[in-house]
Amino acid sequence: QAQLDESGGGLVQAGDSLTLSCAVSGSASSRDGATAAWFRRSEGKEREFLATIHWNDQITSYGPSAAERFTISLDTASNTLYLQMTQLKPEDTAVYYCALGGVTSYSASYPYWGQGTQVTVSS
Repeated sequence: QAQLDESGGGLVQAGDSLTLSCAVSGSASSRDGATAAWFRRSEGKEREFLATIHWNDQITSYGPSAAERFTISLDTASNTLYLQMTQLKPEDTAVYYCALGGVTSYSASYPYWGQGTQVTVSS
């Protein structure tokens, strides 16, 4: 079992940067060899894949919306996942979720999710 707790969301202006954190707790077996990911859901839209990172070798992958401005990283010492976001735009306004244990961009494959953190970007 794993528990995920996001933090770092808030209200920012267009062009600002923001870093989200996701503290992962629970059994080590849930993390070892797992893929961790960030998704987001904007109002009225489906959940969107942003990025993944493999827990052991920290290989990353990105979705189209995140590839140029977002960076996923992982601190295995503290079991904390990060999403650094730069040059934020109003269309980045969404609830951001971290997830663990799934397969790349397939959100339904992830058994563990955080509660989400709201990011609002004003123009």
